[in-house]
Amino acid sequence: MLSQAQALLPELKRIRRHLHQWPELSFEEYETGAFVAKTLHDLGIPHDTEVARTGVVGYLGKGDGPVIALRADMDALPIDEENDVPYRSRRTGVMHACGHDTHTTMLLGAAMLLKQVEDQLPGRVKLIFQPAEEIIGGDGYSGAKLMAEEGVVDDVDVIIGQHMDPTLPAGTIGVRPGPMMAAADRIVIDILGKKAHGAYAYLGADAIVMAAQVILAAQTLVSRRIPAVQEGVVTFGEIHGGVRENIISDQVTLTGTVRSFDPAIRDLLQQELEELVSIVQKMGGDYRYQYFRGNPPVINDGLLTGFISRIGQQLFGSDQVREAAKTTGGEDFSWYMLHTRGTFIRIGAKHPDWPDIRPLHTATFDVDERALSVGAAIFAQSALQWLKEYDPERWPRMASLRE
Repeated sequence: MLSQAQALLPELKRIRRHLHQWPELSFEEYETGAFVAKTLHDLGIPHDTEVARTGVVGYLGKGDGPVIALRADMDALPIDEENDVPYRSRRTGVMHACGHDTHTTMLLGAAMLLKQVEDQLPGRVKLIFQPAEEIIGGDGYSGAKLMAEEGVVDDVDVIIGQHMDPTLPAGTIGVRPGPMMAAADRIVIDILGKKAHGAYAYLGADAIVMAAQVILAAQTLVSRRIPAVQEGVVTFGEIHGGVRENIISDQVTLTGTVRSFDPAIRDLLQQELEELVSIVQKMGGDYRYQYFRGNPPVINDGLLTGFISRIGQQLFGSDQVREAAKTTGGEDFSWYMLHTRGTFIRIGAKHPDWPDIRPLHTATFDVDERALSVGAAIFAQSALQWLKEYDPERWPRMASLRE
């Protein structure tokens, strides 16, 4: 698969550069979805469109055998690109700054490789081209959550996702069993006080002072309320309040993010934050507390991750398979993992000639395009090999595990 993927590199570069020049924001991937659908059509791969609004799902193999899913996301970010390259974004204010153009390309590359061996597949492969990884809309849905609720992974035994990693050199992959990425939740807290003249503060209830107490007290949650061997982050990124320097403010709004890896710690932080905020009632104020759960944590299945590690070593060599970093960033791939076994892997993207890392979500993000062959190969080889080695006793479905 690797040699075939390397032979496909000129075509993969063409696809990636086309997608990079025409990025689309979350749930607006109409042209991207149409491009993916046409490519699958030209390959003779059956597919559904308008899945989870703008997504595409392709199908390889036949019969009632095991099912493996491969997932790529398609949306871009609201960023003006600063790279001076021929394939830079042609849409002002929109850029593929998180590598979703490459993810889509690598999955199309895997589709090309697997189509050539479709008659050898002792089962089925689902090709999931997902919209809207970057946002959770006002209705509470990201692309993965919506796809999962529409039943896209109901018949799937295992699912594999991948993401470009600018900290790893091209030609490498990163794997990690267990917790890999954090749950990403949002908090909105309104501190309610009583307005008064600043010269007569005792006649009011100062929402700014109460908010300051809440912010400072919240910094003790991680260090004093969760076990030291666990991890969490509580960050207030916005504070809005006050109308004039000599008026006691009657309302302050705090917004922030809460990150955690363990579902129990996630529940604890949500509860403890509200209890902490309630201290304003002892200070003559009141509050409104809203906790919005975002993406769950990405917790990689150990058995599947070990399988991917073995395939990676066979394809690229043992020294090219690295331990992926555990990060407090979020990823909506986790919604699939609530329904089926899954693992999320990193694809090295750093070019050896670049002196510095080109971070994700920045105007200068770019990749070493040789990584496209790596991603296509690991996707395709993993799907083929997993189907060939499938044993229902070794790979019980998630529902069976829960029961």
